[in-house]
Amino acid sequence: MSKEKTLLNTREVSEFLNINEKMVYTLVADKGLPASKVTGKWLFPRHLVERWLENQTINYPKPEKPLPPYHGLLIIAGSNDILLDKIISLFNTLYTENMAVFGNVGSMGGLKALGRDFCHVACSHLLQDDEQEYNFEYAQEELKGKFPVLVNFCRREQGFLVAKGNPKQISGVSDLGQPDIKIANRPVGTGTRLLLDRELEKAGLKNTQIQGYHQEFRSHLDVAMEVLSGRADMAPAIRPVASLLGLDFIPLRWERFDLLISKEHFFEQGVQLFLSLLHEPQFRDLSVKLDGYDLSLCGKMVFPKESQSKTEE
Repeated sequence: MSKEKTLLNTREVSEFLNINEKMVYTLVADKGLPASKVTGKWLFPRHLVERWLENQTINYPKPEKPLPPYHGLLIIAGSNDILLDKIISLFNTLYTENMAVFGNVGSMGGLKALGRDFCHVACSHLLQDDEQEYNFEYAQEELKGKFPVLVNFCRREQGFLVAKGNPKQISGVSDLGQPDIKIANRPVGTGTRLLLDRELEKAGLKNTQIQGYHQEFRSHLDVAMEVLSGRADMAPAIRPVASLLGLDFIPLRWERFDLLISKEHFFEQGVQLFLSLLHEPQFRDLSVKLDGYDLSLCGKMVFPKESQSKTEE
């Protein structure tokens, strides 16, 4: 049977599948084997037969490279951020032959997506045990030693949203144990939830003591709307959301919000276009209108550092 032949007859298909010719007809009728009848004879497009055979395979191994070669679609996944939403919109406006899309799956979800090669860029702000560094240990564990490139997106202020005027006089985490205070929480796997749980542990509070702890909302804006509407008294979130909606804010700490990119995808066109935007005035101007952002590290490579890169070369 010629390898160049694109249309196979019944005998050739039976040889290809190593079955008798009668079984070929059975597969056409019962198993959807691709076939066309032309002038009374069955013909089988070889490429469709091969695809059909692949679809019948059990325990099919996962492809090593789920992401196809870059063709204009930039996939970003991970932690939710207002300024990130704005730069994605700016990217789509400026680079019309490309498109950036975002999956809001939390910091851990972004690292998992990066580890499975489901995205080009992961966004994360996971505080490590030393409470100084971010993301390194989590990335190393999730990516099983294949350390990505880390580029800082911003520093931003984390804390708690409360109603304008702070009517319940909430001062911080220690007040969460009070029975008349209800929170709107973020999901497990988000950096904001991780930070809250650390603070609760320090304060000696159990989540069973906190009203609303198990009510989870997907974004900073979602929890902010719960506070704004009066359905919650307090919510862990970033200061820019408070500024945007006119809520009061109880500061907790400044954190580093990073972009993590696998080395295999770092020099792809969409990634480089996106990173170049971090230095553009159009993007920098967007942050000026929002309190709670610091762009002094924005666009700088956190890992590998410049000195390390030169050594590796």
